[in-house]
Amino acid sequence: MTPDQLKKARRKLRLTVRELAHILNTTERTVRKWENTFDERPVNPVAARAVEWMLKGFRPEEWPQDNENRNENQN
Repeated sequence: MTPDQLKKARRKLRLTVRELAHILNTTERTVRKWENTFDERPVNPVAARAVEWMLKGFRPEEWPQDNENRNENQN
């Protein structure tokens, strides 16, 4: 998964950087670095797989309760 794909997936899931960081048990800074196409840090492969599962419908217990009611364009 490329940085751009991760960012698009997060937006499609209607998650903020903070929420995705919480779900993945990492920091907002790390998620931002993974999404930054100018940073040489690759997307963590385990995190990428978890995001792929969420795109297929998996919802971890950390999933925000109000997520389904959000606007799809939210960052």
